[in-house]
Amino acid sequence: MLLPAKTEVARQLRRYRAWERMMLASPADVRVRATFEDSGYTLCVLMGKRCAREAADAAERYLRTNLVTYLQEQNERPRTARAARRGPPAADRLSSSGRKTPSGAA
Repeated sequence: MLLPAKTEVARQLRRYRAWERMMLASPADVRVRATFEDSGYTLCVLMGKRCAREAADAAERYLRTNLVTYLQEQNERPRTARAARRGPPAADRLSSSGRKTPSGAA
């Protein structure tokens, strides 16, 4: 697994926190909000997370631990449930003949 340099993570985390404070101080400012969201996105990409808050937490953990400890923590964390399968429920599927099939057969 590739991880970013700690100096870059620290720089992006400082940038995210600074824009977060500015956004909280003036939430109606569209430019500030957009820049805050951009900084959050950058942190997400850097840390491999889907949410800026998770990325900031991961960045803080990464910065205060060594590489081995961080990777062990990442592997021990419970994984979120996988996305549900798309499509109709199994009981409502139609067979190739157009008839409904029991949920176990298809």
